[in-house]
Amino acid sequence: MTLINHRVEYPGMADQIEEQATMESATETDYQQVSQSAEGQQPKVPDANEKTKQEPVKYSMSGGFADFLLSHKISVAMTSYQSGRLYLLGRNPKGGLMVNEQNFKRAMGLHVHNDKLYMAGLGHIFRMENILQKGQWINETFTQCYVPRTDYFIGGLDAHDVGIASDGRILFINTKYNCLASVSDVHSFKEEWRPPFISKLVAEDRCHLNGLAMENGEARFVTAVCKSDTIDGWRDRRADGGIVMDLKTNEIVCEGLSMPHSPRLYNGKLWVLNSGTGELGTVNLEARNFEPAAFCPGFVRGLAFHSHFAFIGLSRPRYERFEGLDLDRRLQEADSEPWTGVQVVDLNTGAVVHWFRIDGPVAEMYDVAILPDVICAKSIGPGTPEAMALITIEDAQKSA
Repeated sequence: MTLINHRVEYPGMADQIEEQATMESATETDYQQVSQSAEGQQPKVPDANEKTKQEPVKYSMSGGFADFLLSHKISVAMTSYQSGRLYLLGRNPKGGLMVNEQNFKRAMGLHVHNDKLYMAGLGHIFRMENILQKGQWINETFTQCYVPRTDYFIGGLDAHDVGIASDGRILFINTKYNCLASVSDVHSFKEEWRPPFISKLVAEDRCHLNGLAMENGEARFVTAVCKSDTIDGWRDRRADGGIVMDLKTNEIVCEGLSMPHSPRLYNGKLWVLNSGTGELGTVNLEARNFEPAAFCPGFVRGLAFHSHFAFIGLSRPRYERFEGLDLDRRLQEADSEPWTGVQVVDLNTGAVVHWFRIDGPVAEMYDVAILPDVICAKSIGPGTPEAMALITIEDAQKSA
């Protein structure tokens, strides 16, 4: 890696930022403002048919979305496990929206902690560091560059949400084993907590434990699709078997939900996405019920907050496991089709103020995270030519 006038340059990057002909935008002004980095190749999709595999990916956004991100000095990270992608959305130097994509097989849970980005993937949990110092750029475009520096190989655990404990332990929802787990230096995982209705630690996705809410470095709340204690039992309870549990008391604080995901504690409230109804809402811990706050046209999953805004991930329910939910009725009543992307909801009014949409073969999002003080970021995939060429050296004086 070479530092030139506070720029970082390495082979293969000089001509990799360009406008994509397959991109569409909500307005003519926005159309020329969307750009994508070259590592964003067409997503891999299930081999359903050749037409689907050749279908292009198209992006669109609300007018002013890039300026909105810049005004708040944030970027948005999103994962799609179906296409195996980590997306980073920011404002590019030309004034438009930068959509940076990187391949990570089965990209799932995201967590931002002390400027580090943690992400669960297929058999792995990555700790990603920004290798650029203040004032440095990569090819006059990217102000941050996230590179995997620690890779915990955990095996096929179907890891979902991720969190960081106050003592530095990496916590994650181990969906296959129905438990909250932590990474181990020797083994695949260490069990930290298990719902009391799960009779034993076994490699059977019984209740589809999925979401994790952290509070002051402590795992506080989780979501599950149901209370089943039999293998794959959750699939028959998708419509109304969903629960939220308090890890401090081991009690269910809300039930009757439809495939809940992404519990988050923010501004003194417990927020949850009731995915099967397309609703963002809060859990009233006294009344022990769910109070809807906003409806979004899609299977909602992935939730982050900044200021008085909620960033909500949406998916198109293409597969059988998502069919037959109340979301279908809600979409019919709204005369709307489900779509994929992220919507920004004003918590004061419940209105959608901005959005970013993906059309084409990418149908499912999993998680959303906010990167504070990040303007335009890229990520590097492990084992790629970029990763091999990008060499950074720690200052010996700083490490002494």
